[in-house]
Amino acid sequence: MPGFDRFTSIEELGEALARERYLVDEGLATVVFLALRLRRPLLVEGEPGVGKTELARALAAAAAVPLHRLQCYEGIDVHHALYDWDYPRQLLHLRAGAPGQLYSEQFLLRRPLLQALDGTGGVLLIDELDRADDEFEAFLLEFLSDFQVTIPEIGVVRAVSPPAVIVTSNRTRELHEALKRRCLYHWIDHPGFERETEILRTRLPELPERLTRQVCAFVQELRWLDLHRVPGVGETLDWGQSLAALGREDIDASTVERTLGALLKTRDDLERVRADGVAERVERARDAAP
Repeated sequence: MPGFDRFTSIEELGEALARERYLVDEGLATVVFLALRLRRPLLVEGEPGVGKTELARALAAAAAVPLHRLQCYEGIDVHHALYDWDYPRQLLHLRAGAPGQLYSEQFLLRRPLLQALDGTGGVLLIDELDRADDEFEAFLLEFLSDFQVTIPEIGVVRAVSPPAVIVTSNRTRELHEALKRRCLYHWIDHPGFERETEILRTRLPELPERLTRQVCAFVQELRWLDLHRVPGVGETLDWGQSLAALGREDIDASTVERTLGALLKTRDDLERVRADGVAERVERARDAAP
């Protein structure tokens, strides 16, 4: 698999991802390595914000290969995911009386799935598949089985070198067993305190060490609350950047109150945290990470 042959061991893959500022534990590094070696899609599930999409970006960057991202949504169909025809250009071509076939490569609009077949490998990210309909999931299963597609006007397009495939899901619905059997699987959980601190050091090296640890300690506490949307690593990074932009070197109750919108994304969650007592949580975070 061009681009991925450079990863001769799990450790080497983990180090390559770390150079792209994506930190993996041994379990995730192992399953990614196996997905590359076995040429199997990797289904990654977890709460929003734990780094599922970022894994595909980091892998593509580490291997120096293209990233083809298909963002799924309700109602997505083959024409949005695979290919379509450039009808305005075809019409102009027809009016101009120019020679050539209307249904040819010249007028083909390549969507992410077809782009992933056209090249010599790469990373295909099928993001948030749980948002798509059952019919699209069934089509995708067939696509992933053969890495080829038939375009009636052109013929069969077959991958010269199949891409590495990462499928993500936030589990808003269960994916079908047929798709799961086709994939390797990994669940990404929210990181613990030390791992999240390490992530912030890697992504936001400009943050003072004390602030980095206090931010992570406060977020770790919030994850024990019954929130509608638990803050993920992405929100932790946003909040750390917000505090740095305000010139803070420590967290304090007043600043936390005014910047909670970087961490929490619903009114109910904001009210829940405020009612629970922001000042007390700030003090515990400062004590836990002096």
